[in-house]
Amino acid sequence: VNPKALVKEMVKRFPWLANVTLYGCLFAGGDFVHQMIAQREEMDWKHTRNVAIVAISFHGNFNYFWLRALESRFPGKSPRMLFRKLLLDQSFASPLATSVFYTGVSFLENKEDIFEDWRDKFINTYKTGLMYWPFMQFLNFILMPLYLRTVFMGCCAFLWATFLCFSRQSGDGTAGVALAFFLVNINWWNYIRYQHVNLCYCSLMSHYYVSP
Repeated sequence: VNPKALVKEMVKRFPWLANVTLYGCLFAGGDFVHQMIAQREEMDWKHTRNVAIVAISFHGNFNYFWLRALESRFPGKSPRMLFRKLLLDQSFASPLATSVFYTGVSFLENKEDIFEDWRDKFINTYKTGLMYWPFMQFLNFILMPLYLRTVFMGCCAFLWATFLCFSRQSGDGTAGVALAFFLVNINWWNYIRYQHVNLCYCSLMSHYYVSP
């Protein structure tokens, strides 16, 4: 069975369920990747669960109906219609989705002030999103049929969720801080792998020369 064809068929037969579920899984996957890159001693599965709950209960559902409403109000792919869809998406949907992420996860964690992260990081996060989402949504509106647009957004949100989870826990919502963090940690992973390979090589060679 072709996995791509299977996913496509599931999305066609069960559009709401498939779109929302895939979106939530991809968003939670972004948190998982962030924790892996951050080299946590133990995975914080509660945080991943909270991210998944927010993504499934709000983001997946909202985007599913929002994209259909946009296409119904501004149908087609003409430059005029694309501009209107992108403008509305970035001026309304994007800030709303970012706000719900910060406040929603804080609420599930029982933080005393659920608006603290939002106040500190929303503006920077929104500005960073303007460097990413307009281009992704342009491709979405141009290339994807309506029934696949939420799934495509979920794929884009996989990377975005990795950034959001870092920004909420360690960053300030700016792309520069996030990029520096990921580059440092990826280089550290490469260093560890290099040392591991060297150790294995030295052990193998010492065994070779010591053996009769």
